[in-house]
Amino acid sequence: MITEATATVQSATIAAWMSEIGAVVRARRDHLTQLDAAIGDGDHGINMARGFDAVEKALAGQEGSLPPGRLLILCGKTLVATVGGASGPLWGSALRRAGRSLGDAPAIDGAQLAAAVDGALAAIKELGAAVVGDKTIVDALEPAAAALRDTVGAGQPPARAAEAAAAAAEAGARATVPLRARKGRASYLGDRSIGHQDPGATSTALIVRALGSALVPAG
Repeated sequence: MITEATATVQSATIAAWMSEIGAVVRARRDHLTQLDAAIGDGDHGINMARGFDAVEKALAGQEGSLPPGRLLILCGKTLVATVGGASGPLWGSALRRAGRSLGDAPAIDGAQLAAAVDGALAAIKELGAAVVGDKTIVDALEPAAAALRDTVGAGQPPARAAEAAAAAAEAGARATVPLRARKGRASYLGDRSIGHQDPGATSTALIVRALGSALVPAG
Protein backbone atom coordinates (compact mmCIF):
# COMPACT_ATOMS: atom_id res chain seq x y z
CA MET A 1 0.00 0.00 0.00
CA ILE A 2 0.97 3.66 -0.23
CA THR A 3 0.61 6.64 2.04
CA GLU A 4 -0.20 10.18 1.05
CA ALA A 5 3.15 11.20 2.44
CA THR A 6 5.15 9.07 0.03
CA ALA A 7 2.50 9.14 -2.72
CA THR A 8 4.17 6.37 -4.68
CA VAL A 9 2.87 3.11 -6.11
CA GLN A 10 4.91 -0.01 -5.52
CA SER A 11 4.61 -3.65 -6.57
CA ALA A 12 2.46 -4.50 -3.55
CA THR A 13 -0.05 -1.89 -4.71
CA ILE A 14 -0.34 -3.52 -8.13
CA ALA A 15 -0.86 -6.92 -6.53
CA ALA A 16 -3.50 -5.40 -4.22
CA TRP A 17 -5.22 -3.83 -7.25
CA MET A 18 -5.43 -7.16 -9.05
CA SER A 19 -6.74 -8.82 -5.89
CA GLU A 20 -9.40 -6.13 -5.54
CA ILE A 21 -10.41 -6.61 -9.18
CA GLY A 22 -10.68 -10.36 -8.69
CA ALA A 23 -12.90 -9.93 -5.64
CA VAL A 24 -15.27 -7.41 -7.20
CA VAL A 25 -15.52 -9.23 -10.53
CA ARG A 26 -16.41 -12.45 -8.72
CA ALA A 27 -18.99 -10.60 -6.65
CA ARG A 28 -20.55 -8.96 -9.74
CA ARG A 29 -20.06 -11.88 -12.12
CA ASP A 30 -23.75 -12.64 -12.49
CA HIS A 31 -24.63 -8.99 -13.02
CA LEU A 32 -22.00 -8.63 -15.73
CA THR A 33 -23.23 -11.80 -17.38
CA GLN A 34 -26.82 -10.52 -17.33
CA LEU A 35 -25.76 -7.28 -18.97
CA ASP A 36 -23.87 -9.22 -21.62
CA ALA A 37 -26.76 -11.60 -22.20
CA ALA A 38 -28.87 -8.64 -23.31
CA ILE A 39 -26.50 -7.38 -26.01
CA GLY A 40 -23.60 -9.82 -26.30
CA ASP A 41 -22.58 -13.44 -25.82
CA GLY A 42 -23.67 -13.67 -22.19
CA ASP A 43 -20.25 -14.71 -20.90
CA HIS A 44 -18.57 -11.45 -19.89
CA GLY A 45 -18.81 -12.01 -16.15
CA ILE A 46 -17.60 -15.57 -16.41
CA ASN A 47 -14.67 -14.62 -18.63
CA MET A 48 -13.56 -11.73 -16.47
CA ALA A 49 -13.75 -13.76 -13.28
CA ARG A 50 -11.74 -16.56 -14.85
CA GLY A 51 -9.14 -14.14 -16.15
CA PHE A 52 -8.53 -12.32 -12.89
CA ASP A 53 -8.51 -15.58 -10.95
CA ALA A 54 -5.64 -16.57 -13.22
CA VAL A 55 -3.96 -13.19 -12.70
CA GLU A 56 -4.03 -13.61 -8.93
CA LYS A 57 -2.44 -17.04 -9.26
CA ALA A 58 0.22 -15.69 -11.61
CA LEU A 59 1.08 -12.89 -9.18
CA ALA A 60 1.28 -15.07 -6.09
CA GLY A 61 4.65 -14.38 -4.51
CA GLN A 62 5.81 -12.16 -7.39
CA GLU A 63 5.27 -8.68 -5.96
CA GLY A 64 8.54 -8.80 -4.03
CA SER A 65 10.64 -9.80 -7.03
CA LEU A 66 9.21 -7.77 -9.92
CA PRO A 67 8.73 -4.00 -10.23
CA PRO A 68 5.24 -2.56 -10.89
CA GLY A 69 5.69 -2.37 -14.65
CA ARG A 70 6.80 -5.97 -14.95
CA LEU A 71 3.87 -7.10 -12.82
CA LEU A 72 1.44 -5.32 -15.14
CA ILE A 73 3.03 -6.96 -18.17
CA LEU A 74 2.63 -10.36 -16.50
CA CYS A 75 -1.01 -9.56 -15.77
CA GLY A 76 -1.62 -8.59 -19.38
CA LYS A 77 -0.04 -11.77 -20.74
CA THR A 78 -2.13 -13.84 -18.34
CA LEU A 79 -5.38 -12.21 -19.42
CA VAL A 80 -4.64 -12.79 -23.10
CA ALA A 81 -4.03 -16.45 -22.35
CA THR A 82 -7.12 -17.04 -20.23
CA VAL A 83 -9.95 -14.63 -21.13
CA GLY A 84 -12.21 -15.35 -24.05
CA GLY A 85 -14.02 -12.85 -26.23
CA ALA A 86 -12.77 -9.33 -26.77
CA SER A 87 -11.94 -8.60 -23.13
CA GLY A 88 -8.80 -10.72 -22.98
CA PRO A 89 -7.00 -9.13 -25.92
CA LEU A 90 -8.18 -5.63 -24.98
CA TRP A 91 -7.26 -5.68 -21.30
CA GLY A 92 -4.19 -7.79 -21.99
CA SER A 93 -2.91 -5.21 -24.44
CA ALA A 94 -3.86 -2.40 -22.06
CA LEU A 95 -1.96 -3.77 -19.08
CA ARG A 96 1.08 -4.68 -21.15
CA ARG A 97 1.23 -1.17 -22.64
CA ALA A 98 0.83 0.34 -19.17
CA GLY A 99 3.56 -1.90 -17.82
CA ARG A 100 5.98 -1.07 -20.62
CA SER A 101 5.46 2.63 -20.00
CA LEU A 102 6.66 2.15 -16.40
CA GLY A 103 9.81 0.24 -17.29
CA ASP A 104 11.73 -1.22 -14.37
CA ALA A 105 11.13 1.60 -11.88
CA PRO A 106 10.75 0.11 -8.37
CA ALA A 107 8.15 2.74 -7.45
CA ILE A 108 6.10 5.23 -9.45
CA ASP A 109 4.39 8.50 -8.65
CA GLY A 110 0.96 9.79 -9.57
CA ALA A 111 2.07 11.30 -12.86
CA GLN A 112 3.61 8.00 -13.96
CA LEU A 113 0.45 6.15 -12.93
CA ALA A 114 -1.67 8.54 -14.98
CA ALA A 115 0.65 8.10 -17.96
CA ALA A 116 0.36 4.31 -17.62
CA VAL A 117 -3.44 4.53 -17.65
CA ASP A 118 -3.25 6.80 -20.69
CA GLY A 119 -1.13 4.11 -22.34
CA ALA A 120 -3.67 1.44 -21.44
CA LEU A 121 -6.44 3.53 -22.99
CA ALA A 122 -4.41 4.11 -26.16
CA ALA A 123 -3.82 0.36 -26.54
CA ILE A 124 -7.52 -0.40 -26.19
CA LYS A 125 -8.50 2.30 -28.68
CA GLU A 126 -5.93 1.10 -31.19
CA LEU A 127 -6.98 -2.54 -30.95
CA GLY A 128 -10.72 -1.96 -30.77
CA ALA A 129 -10.86 1.11 -33.05
CA ALA A 130 -13.42 2.59 -30.65
CA VAL A 131 -14.09 6.11 -29.40
CA VAL A 132 -16.34 7.57 -26.72
CA GLY A 133 -19.94 7.10 -27.81
CA ASP A 134 -19.43 3.69 -29.43
CA LYS A 135 -20.81 1.92 -26.31
CA THR A 136 -17.62 0.11 -25.28
CA ILE A 137 -14.91 -0.01 -22.63
CA VAL A 138 -13.70 3.36 -23.91
CA ASP A 139 -16.82 5.14 -22.65
CA ALA A 140 -15.71 4.39 -19.09
CA LEU A 141 -11.92 4.35 -19.42
CA GLU A 142 -11.39 7.58 -21.33
CA PRO A 143 -13.13 9.83 -18.78
CA ALA A 144 -11.40 7.88 -16.01
CA ALA A 145 -7.98 8.49 -17.57
CA ALA A 146 -8.74 12.18 -18.00
CA ALA A 147 -9.91 12.53 -14.39
CA LEU A 148 -6.82 10.72 -13.10
CA ARG A 149 -4.50 12.89 -15.18
CA ASP A 150 -6.24 16.14 -14.24
CA THR A 151 -6.43 15.36 -10.51
CA VAL A 152 -2.79 14.32 -10.32
CA GLY A 153 -1.90 17.43 -12.29
CA ALA A 154 -3.70 19.50 -9.67
CA GLY A 155 -1.31 18.16 -7.06
CA GLN A 156 -3.53 15.50 -5.47
CA PRO A 157 -2.06 12.16 -4.36
CA PRO A 158 -2.76 8.97 -6.34
CA ALA A 159 -5.49 7.75 -3.97
CA ARG A 160 -7.59 10.89 -4.42
CA ALA A 161 -6.93 10.93 -8.15
CA ALA A 162 -8.08 7.31 -8.41
CA GLU A 163 -11.29 8.18 -6.57
CA ALA A 164 -12.01 10.89 -9.13
CA ALA A 165 -11.20 8.43 -11.91
CA ALA A 166 -13.58 5.83 -10.47
CA ALA A 167 -16.43 8.32 -10.30
CA ALA A 168 -15.78 9.34 -13.90
CA ALA A 169 -15.69 5.71 -15.05
CA GLU A 170 -18.96 4.93 -13.32
CA ALA A 171 -20.63 7.94 -14.90
CA GLY A 172 -19.27 6.90 -18.28
CA ALA A 173 -20.63 3.38 -17.89
CA ARG A 174 -24.09 4.71 -17.00
CA ALA A 175 -23.96 6.99 -20.02
CA THR A 176 -23.82 3.97 -22.33
CA VAL A 177 -27.45 3.05 -21.57
CA PRO A 178 -29.08 5.32 -24.20
CA LEU A 179 -26.37 4.73 -26.80
CA ARG A 180 -26.66 2.66 -29.95
CA ALA A 181 -23.69 0.30 -30.10
CA ARG A 182 -21.31 0.96 -32.97
CA LYS A 183 -18.62 -1.60 -32.15
CA GLY A 184 -18.47 -5.24 -31.12
CA ARG A 185 -21.17 -7.86 -31.09
CA ALA A 186 -23.73 -5.43 -29.67
CA SER A 187 -23.48 -3.35 -32.85
CA TYR A 188 -25.21 -6.18 -34.74
CA LEU A 189 -28.37 -5.45 -32.75
CA GLY A 190 -28.74 -1.93 -34.09
CA ASP A 191 -31.38 0.01 -32.21
CA ARG A 192 -32.06 -2.98 -29.95
CA SER A 193 -28.79 -2.21 -28.18
CA ILE A 194 -30.31 1.04 -26.92
CA GLY A 195 -31.46 0.95 -23.31
CA HIS A 196 -28.82 -1.49 -22.05
CA GLN A 197 -25.67 -0.62 -20.10
CA ASP A 198 -22.56 -1.86 -21.81
CA PRO A 199 -21.01 -4.79 -19.92
CA GLY A 200 -17.44 -3.88 -20.90
CA ALA A 201 -17.85 -0.30 -19.69
CA THR A 202 -19.40 -1.65 -16.50
CA SER A 203 -16.51 -4.00 -15.74
CA THR A 204 -14.09 -1.20 -16.60
CA ALA A 205 -15.70 0.96 -13.92
CA LEU A 206 -15.22 -1.91 -11.47
CA ILE A 207 -11.54 -2.15 -12.43
CA VAL A 208 -10.97 1.57 -11.91
CA ARG A 209 -12.86 1.53 -8.60
CA ALA A 210 -10.64 -1.38 -7.52
CA LEU A 211 -7.57 0.77 -8.22
CA GLY A 212 -8.93 3.34 -5.82
CA SER A 213 -9.45 0.69 -3.17
CA ALA A 214 -5.87 -0.55 -3.57
CA LEU A 215 -4.55 2.98 -3.23
CA VAL A 216 -6.31 3.80 0.04
CA PRO A 217 -3.57 4.78 2.50
CA ALA A 218 -2.79 2.15 5.11
CA GLY A 219 -4.02 2.88 8.62
